[in-house]
Amino acid sequence: MLKSIKCMQRGDTIIEVLFAVTVFSLVAVGGLSIMNQGITTSQRSLEITLVRQEIDSQAEALRFLNDSYVASYQPNSSYSSNTPAGQWTLMLASIIASGTHQATAFGASNVCPVPPNGSFIINTRTAQFVPPPADKLHQAQTYAKVDYETSDDNAAVMSARGIWIEAIRSGTSPDSNQTNAGYIDFHIMACWSSPGQSVPVTIGTIVRLYEPRG
Repeated sequence: MLKSIKCMQRGDTIIEVLFAVTVFSLVAVGGLSIMNQGITTSQRSLEITLVRQEIDSQAEALRFLNDSYVASYQPNSSYSSNTPAGQWTLMLASIIASGTHQATAFGASNVCPVPPNGSFIINTRTAQFVPPPADKLHQAQTYAKVDYETSDDNAAVMSARGIWIEAIRSGTSPDSNQTNAGYIDFHIMACWSSPGQSVPVTIGTIVRLYEPRG
């Protein structure tokens, strides 16, 4: 007769169970933290790409208006506001009226600056100047962008959130060879709060465009 043998197995102690749970929790939390950092980095990279595209669009629109004005320039001439040259003259009159001589100190604060008086934006779909008062300039809700009323190509600007342009016009040159020429420095600025950042993300560029005078 075979004798039955009972195998006696020792159970896990409470300390071993707690140790296993602790190790699992550390691994899970670490994995979630790495995933969260990866998602945050990807989102910030996407935001920066989209904002750079918007800044480039603003710069190209400014160059287009300037080229159109220079090509049709005639001393003491007026231009229809329906033309690109006319839009440049409207923008130029606003820049002169603002009397701004220095751009905002950018990136010097832990909050996004309020666009100063005289700031404006360009409707890149229609190449039209959107003048101050800056009731269309607001703080960014997500990332810096220009919102349009509709998706149509001729849509008007509804608001510009976290992006604006400051223009600094050169004074009259004492050099007799340069009295009939000048330039404008367009400071295109973007500022918004991005996930995982303790300070706002700021991007900017300066576009210098020359203008005939006289």
